[in-house]
Formats: sequence, structure tokens, C-alpha cells
Amino acid sequence: MAASIREKQTAALKRMLNFNAPPLKNTTAEPVWKVLIYDRFGQDIISPLLSVKELRDMGITLHLLLHSDRDPIPDVPAIYFVMPTEENTDRICQDLRNQLYESYYLNFISAISRSKLEDIASAALAANAVNQVTKVFDQYLNFITLEDDMFILCNQNKEHISYHAINKPDIMDTDMEAIMDTIVDSLFCFFVTLGAVPIIRCPRGNAAEMVAVKLDKKLRENLRDARNSLFTGDTMGTGQFSFQRPLFVLADRNLDLATPLHHTWTYQALIHDVLDFHLNRVSVEESQGSEASPAGARPKKKNKKSYDLTGADKFWQKHKGSPFPEVAEAVQEELDTYRAQEDEVKHLKSIMGLEGEDDGAISMLSDNTAKLTSAVSSLPELLEKKRLIDLHTNVATAVLDHIKSRKLDVYFEYEEKLMSKSTLDKSLLDIISDPDAGTAEDKMRLFLIYYITSQQPPSEADLEQYKKALVDAGCGLSSLNYIKQWKAFTKMAATPANYGSSGVKPMGLFSRVMNTGSQFVMEGVKNLVLKQHNLPVTRILDNLMEIKSNPETDDYRYFDPKMLRGSESSIPRNKNPFQEAIVFVVGGGNYIEYQNLVDYTKARQGKRVLYGCSELFNAGQFMKQLSQLGQK
Repeated sequence: MAASIREKQTAALKRMLNFNAPPLKNTTAEPVWKVLIYDRFGQDIISPLLSVKELRDMGITLHLLLHSDRDPIPDVPAIYFVMPTEENTDRICQDLRNQLYESYYLNFISAISRSKLEDIASAALAANAVNQVTKVFDQYLNFITLEDDMFILCNQNKEHISYHAINKPDIMDTDMEAIMDTIVDSLFCFFVTLGAVPIIRCPRGNAAEMVAVKLDKKLRENLRDARNSLFTGDTMGTGQFSFQRPLFVLADRNLDLATPLHHTWTYQALIHDVLDFHLNRVSVEESQGSEASPAGARPKKKNKKSYDLTGADKFWQKHKGSPFPEVAEAVQEELDTYRAQEDEVKHLKSIMGLEGEDDGAISMLSDNTAKLTSAVSSLPELLEKKRLIDLHTNVATAVLDHIKSRKLDVYFEYEEKLMSKSTLDKSLLDIISDPDAGTAEDKMRLFLIYYITSQQPPSEADLEQYKKALVDAGCGLSSLNYIKQWKAFTKMAATPANYGSSGVKPMGLFSRVMNTGSQFVMEGVKNLVLKQHNLPVTRILDNLMEIKSNPETDDYRYFDPKMLRGSESSIPRNKNPFQEAIVFVVGGGNYIEYQNLVDYTKARQGKRVLYGCSELFNAGQFMKQLSQLGQK
């Protein structure tokens, strides 16, 4: 299989940290010691991919933010990794004037304009530092990879390209252009790093189409300029892709507003929904033991603990898409095997403390020496295992607390029924007015999903009744105002999205987790198991990837940047299904859709699908944007 986008971006970063030369594999030589200067954008790109230890192995002794106060280190080369903004170039010029470092390797995350380069050049001249500026590179790395098959555009200033920014009613054309240019710049970087020119498909008449037109133009211009094209020569020669080019499907968030509000049931998506999970790092508040504090004492401050959930964590890789009860069971299983191994080591210790020198003891010793050697050699592995088990025990417990206190299993099951239009076992009003079920936000999310997925909107009288119940539960109604306008608008434009016949079946309770010795007290939580069903984004991808005829996607536009004349046909040229595809949601995405695509791909041998979005939000963050849009 070709290298994943995570591997490609990591390789590009390692190359950059090695002064833009391919890092040598098995040398015993010391690396060249150097400092890394980045801005916040650079930090966000590097942190999910390279740990501090890996940076140190590459010779980075110090990594500092560009706009912090830095002391001169005159005999060390400095590698800069920053966005080509005005304030960054000014600061670089200032560094040159102050002669902070021995030599400067300037790497720009995205292409720097001619005029800014000239500014740096004149500053270098004035500071008599021309010889110190060793290399200037455009890295085309302006996107953040979070998984082997998932990327987002940016994390800093993401409000500039958010769903709210794109859908503001009073947006100026110039602002819209700027947003589209930002998105296209990042997507262009993504394809340069991937080393492939895609075939682009998009719906008509929305932000996704604007992105497609601009991206097509940008790729086309780059391909036409043969001397400076980024898609020829050595980067392409490595045969990243088979002869087939990838399909790039641009979707617009407006095609499905229910999924981002949906309560979820898989591990990664739940962590993102209920905990603070950000660029693969989750922060959990540690409970300070249950002893009651004396009356009148100030409540203890909770400690926040952060964990990185990385590709190296086997348990995470295996279970991030599993339903939560399975995860709890798996953590418990890992804990049991770990304890068994630990006991074995303890048992050895007690045997080794043998008194007396009789023959039996000696022969036992020689047997046990072998055992002990193996135990000692497996210690680092055991400790690492222990760290991961503790990590997932803490994270899963924190998630479980939310599930139990907010009855998230009930919400999840009810919303799945709404989305698959199956019969409901109790009325929506009951859940909304139940003070024990969830927070005001949970109730609002449930109601919005009901409103979005219903064929007929509720009658005015019913709506008033619902509104009253929601207000009594403490919900603000501005997000509903926006969804009402949106629904009225989409009714003219298209049919409501179809969520497939999902369906959740409760299973018998989990055996391992239900016995009393378990870490997790799961009683009262339903053991729901998911049936595979395709969400709207996955269904659109399936139509386009397998070249199925479907009214939903038949009038999608078709762009091929490699065709000389940009012919405006929506007739796909190639009749064979695609093997590789990238889905990108303009306006923001979430882990529920990502997981749905991963499951879809798993079921299809030899296919590869990447998921990208302009920003990653959970339901709470999305609700905030909807509320801002709905404020009168």
C-alpha cells in the first residue's frame, strides 16, 4: 500500500529538520545540533506528528516560538518553520539584525510571496547576514494530519473559515473570496504533499463548488508551468499512487447538519464529544478521591491531566472506532492480563529470596535465573503497557461518568431511531422535560435532530409546546431559529438527507464488565451495538467512487486539472471505479463521519479513503456557531 498522508507529512518534516536533505537511515554519527523556531501554525502541524523525543533524536535541542523573547545562540544553526505572514517576516528580519544564530534555514509553511521575500533579502543585506541565510524553502505543509487517513486545515484562526464564517447572511464577497483562498491554499499544500493531482467532484451552488473551481484553477496553473511544477520530477517519480489518480469529493456541511449534532457511541467520537480533545491530546479532570471535605471548606481544585492518543498506542488504534461498552471490556481485559504478568514477577522475587544453601535451592535458582532474565527484559514493555492501561482506564472512566450522568446512551439510541425513521418508544417531550436526562445542550441537540430529520415540520401548536419545554429546560432557542431558516431554504433546493436504515440493537449485558470486580461500574448503561449504515457523506462518496448513477450525485460537477482545456462537463471521463478517494467537508467535520468512512472502507478490499475538513468541531462547538447564526 502506498504511504499514508501521515507518513508523508512526517517524512517531509524530518527532511526539513535535516536541513532539507533526506535523513540518513542507519548512521551512528551524532546529529547536528540545532534550534527550531516555529509559530503557532508550525507548532500545530508538528505536535501531532513528532514527539519531543523524536525532535531530540533529530538534533533539535531547543524549540521556541517565533514571537517569544529568545536569547542569541551565536554558534548554532536555526531552522524556522513559520507561515509567511507580515509579522513573521518582520520578526525574522529583526532576528537577522540581532544576529541571533549562526545560520538561518527559512521554511515557510505555505508559499511566500515575492514581495515578502524581497523584504527579508533587504533586511539580510542591511544586517550583513546574507551568507548566514543558508536556505529558503516553501514547504507546502499548510494542513494538520491527525490520523493516517484524516487531516484538518488549521487550528489557529479557524474561526476565519468556520461554518459560521461561510454561512453568515451578511458576508461580503471579498470576505468569501478570502475564506475560499485560505481553504484552497491548504488543499493545494495537501495535494503537493500527497504527490497526486486529483479528479475533483463537487455539488453545485454552494461553498464546496467555489472551492472546487479555485482549486482546479490553482492546480492547472501549477501543472502548466512545467519548469516550476510541484507535481513532476523527483516527487512524483516515487510512484506514490498506482496509475490511477485519486478522486477528490468536496462536500458542503449544509448537506447534513444532523450528524455533527448527533450523540455518538464510539470511543474516539465520544472522547471528542464529552472531553476536551484537541489535536490528538485529551485533557481529563482528575477526581480528588471521594472523601468529603469538611463543611465550609473550599472545594478542592481539580487537577487536569493530559494524555496523547497517538498512532503508537496499539490499544487506541484498535479500539478508537469501537462502541464504548466494547472498549470498557477491552480495557478490563488488558488490566487482567497485566496483573497476571505482574504477579508472576512478584512470585519470582519471593523465590529468589531463598535462605539456606541446600541443593534444591541451587537447582531452583538456575531454573529461575532464566525466568528472571526474561522478566527483566520484558520490564520496559510491561511499564509501557501499564502506562497505556492507566491512560485508557482514566479516559474511559471520565467518558463513562458523562454517559451515566447525562444518559447519553438513551440520547444516542433515540437519535438513531429518529435518523432512521423507525418507531419511537417514548415521546420527545418526555425526554426534554425529564430533569435527569442530560444537559440543556443535550436536549437541544436532540430536538434539532428531530427537526432536521422530520419529513413534515411540527405544527405551530406542537412547536410552541416543544419550545416551552426547551426553555424550561434552560435551552436558548437561537440555534433553532437558524435551523428553521436553513430548512426552509433547503426545502427549495433539495430533498432532506437520508441517513440510511441504521438501527441499534441492545445486546445482552457485557459479561466481563458486569462482574463485580471490574474497574467500570456499567450497570444501567445500555450495551448498544451499531449496525453498519452509511451517513450522507459516505453515501455520496460511494456513488462517486463506484460511479453509480444516483439523482443525489448525478449533477455533481467534474474537474480534471490535467485536461488542457478546462471543459465544463459533468460527464466523468473514466468509467472505472476509483481505488483511492479523499472526502473533504467545507464548513467543518467530525469524528462520527470519519469513523463512518473508516468502516465503509474496511468493508472494501484495496480501497483507500481519506477524510478531511476545514475544521474539526464537536456538537457543543457546532451548536455555538448555529446559535450565533440564529441570533436575531
